[in-house]
Amino acid sequence: MALTKPILPETPSVNLLGSGTEITGDIRSQGDIRIDGSLNGTINCTGKVVIGSTGRVDGELICQNADISGEVKARIKVSELLSLKSTAVVSGDIVTNKLAIEPGAVFTGACKMEGQTLANGKRRPIHKQNPIDEGRKQFEGYARYSNIAIQMGVIIGAGVFGV
Repeated sequence: MALTKPILPETPSVNLLGSGTEITGDIRSQGDIRIDGSLNGTINCTGKVVIGSTGRVDGELICQNADISGEVKARIKVSELLSLKSTAVVSGDIVTNKLAIEPGAVFTGACKMEGQTLANGKRRPIHKQNPIDEGRKQFEGYARYSNIAIQMGVIIGAGVFGV
């Protein structure tokens, strides 16, 4: 009888770009990545990306989850949760499912929320109207009713008081 080694699933690796290290180019990884140095290029990984407080990224960031504490000038696409820590300085457009921003974080750019689902499994409805316009319409509706009520009050008052 031959003995065989059990096949163990590969565990994703954790990659580190240390402080003081500078890279120009693209990084592709199946594991997690931590950036404490500087990267000018694209990060594309299936795991989590952590940009430490000394980390800098200029380019594009595509991943499943990300925690940013450093400086990022990039287009960011995160399929699950993007977390901007209090020391983060982010400039660029964001597309994510969930976004958490701590007080003190700086974000300049546009943000688009995609892929959100409710607890019952249905997709969150996308509102096509501007919420400011909707609020204005609602206020105008209240103002119309208030105006009618005031006019009715004047008419009723005139009848009661004989004015």
